[in-house]
Amino acid sequence: MTGAIAQKGLAREFWKRKPLKKMNDAEWEALCDGCGKCCLNKLEDDDSGEVALTNVACRLLDDATCRCVHYENRRQFVPDCISLTPDNLDTHAYWMPQTCAYRLLFDGKELPEWHPLITGDPNSVHKAGVSMQHRTVSEFSVPEEDWEDHIIEEPT
Repeated sequence: MTGAIAQKGLAREFWKRKPLKKMNDAEWEALCDGCGKCCLNKLEDDDSGEVALTNVACRLLDDATCRCVHYENRRQFVPDCISLTPDNLDTHAYWMPQTCAYRLLFDGKELPEWHPLITGDPNSVHKAGVSMQHRTVSEFSVPEEDWEDHIIEEPT
């Protein structure tokens, strides 16, 4: 997740015409809607593979902006943070949020009407109520054995 969605220099509706694997870095990053849900800790059932979302956020997620406070060098602070790329999306899409543009496009679906690339407003994800803005607790404040008590339904 980066700062505000920059549309300048991007082709109009590039995501409709360009496959994910052909996108340049700016296009790829612009797909992020800034919801913050990918930065929530998740629990995966070993038997069923089902993924449960918690409101326990990565230590680097800013709850007010839903952005990573150290995006460019986040792996120095959180070594297991996944850098989502077109080449690894197929192995990570299943745990991405249901509203995630990367997951939606990977699954052949359209971007939602509130997506910042559609609205031109980087805050439209918050206005639509689908982000985690002001809904998280820090992973420092909740022991991992208590994460099950923080399972939530994804805001969609």
